[in-house]
Amino acid sequence: MIDRPRDLPRDLATRMARRSKPVDGFLRETFVLPRPAARAKAKAFLEAWPKAAYMSSVESWRELPDDTIEFTMRRLPSAD
Repeated sequence: MIDRPRDLPRDLATRMARRSKPVDGFLRETFVLPRPAARAKAKAFLEAWPKAAYMSSVESWRELPDDTIEFTMRRLPSAD
């Protein structure tokens, strides 16, 4: 029986992704959209999960080529 190498790229990527997730209780969603659609998506997100109840916010964003925006929205899982 031949043992499989432990550090296959697929396994390494999975372990690193698991390690990089914050454990702060927030749910995060990342989007990559054209600027007008990004603005509409963020507005809809904040209307669906209001900041006062879910502590929702745009956690990070950046401009990509061709007027595309990558952004991450975060919120608490429930409004307790």
